[in-house]
Amino acid sequence: MQLKLVTVVLCILIWTNNLFAQNKGVNVSLQIDSILHKKMAESGIVGLSAAIIVDKQVVWKKGFGFADRENNKPFTTSTIMNIASITKTVTGACLMKAVEQGKVSLDEDINRYLPFKIVNPYFPQDRVTLRHLATHTSGLTDRYPFYTDSLYINGKDSPEALGDFLRNYFVAGGKYYSKENFLDHKAGTFREYSNIGTALAGFIVEQHTGQKLNEYSKRYIFKPLKMDHTGWFLSEINLKKHAKLYVKEDAGVKNIELYGLTTYPDGGVHTSVDDLSKFFIALLNNGKYKNTRILKEETVGQMLAFQFNEKNKPENIDPKDLNSGIFWATKMGGKRIGHNGSDPGVRTFMLSDLDKEVAVIMFSNTSLTEKEEAKFFNIYNELYKYGQRIKWDKDSILLGK
Repeated sequence: MQLKLVTVVLCILIWTNNLFAQNKGVNVSLQIDSILHKKMAESGIVGLSAAIIVDKQVVWKKGFGFADRENNKPFTTSTIMNIASITKTVTGACLMKAVEQGKVSLDEDINRYLPFKIVNPYFPQDRVTLRHLATHTSGLTDRYPFYTDSLYINGKDSPEALGDFLRNYFVAGGKYYSKENFLDHKAGTFREYSNIGTALAGFIVEQHTGQKLNEYSKRYIFKPLKMDHTGWFLSEINLKKHAKLYVKEDAGVKNIELYGLTTYPDGGVHTSVDDLSKFFIALLNNGKYKNTRILKEETVGQMLAFQFNEKNKPENIDPKDLNSGIFWATKMGGKRIGHNGSDPGVRTFMLSDLDKEVAVIMFSNTSLTEKEEAKFFNIYNELYKYGQRIKWDKDSILLGK
């Protein structure tokens, strides 16, 4: 009888503790909603959605504001939008799948893979590899303002073939060729972020798998993960579910036209927070999402492994502050891993802590002014702190605290 009484009391205590934790969680959830609404109103952000991933599972997701302000269409976690440079992680996964299949090697001279030859005019004998491209240490660079002025195509996908553009950009005599397309640094010795270098890596994957990236990624990533609302081009996306894009200027927030990108491997993927969560979890979980594996564990290990150390690093990098995987990097002073993205009307985050325990995906369909850019990081930090709280509450319940 005494034993039964003790058992009943314990059950009541556990139930009460769980109920208290749930009520506390509801209150904290309302707080994060209030914080995000306030920060969006203060900054002029039109729409935003996010997901928090704890221990490789989505534990919270929500949309705020508008995907289409003019028609009062809400922004949700299923809203589609272009994700800018987070695309590079998809290109990286495609590259590693091609490595896994024996189609390419990270350390082979890229000129063995190309239908044309690239020569750095400062170092004609230099040898550039896919690993150099994937860590932004290739000595190839984006020439501004040419990149931003010429490669975004308003209202449609780019009509120019990727291979034609790359040949014209990197081969002497091409209509876009300039010595300024190259750095006065040997490959591996200097890090400079290069969108066009990423496009070149994507083109090599296409050349040696026999499929365009949209087809290859659909076969090996999007379809297995049931990322049914993800694609590379406007022509393959349901535009009724796509967010409108907005840019904040001194005069206010204005709507801008959707656009395509000639160098789509560096920023062309369109997806939703719901879809991208599956991909991010797969990378954080050694290539597996639930029961679906998209890459071998050792392949993901290579992709996410830090490439720089004190003995092997670019001259302008401190590995403690910035390190790189294969189109994967540390961010925020070396405290996060993953990728960010920024394009006209687009600001995106896909970042995890170094232990891969708490991760946040965040989309916004609004570009802020340069002096207000920190406001996005403030919102990201609020979401990350909320994820830490969920993690702490979850662990406390499991431990019976």
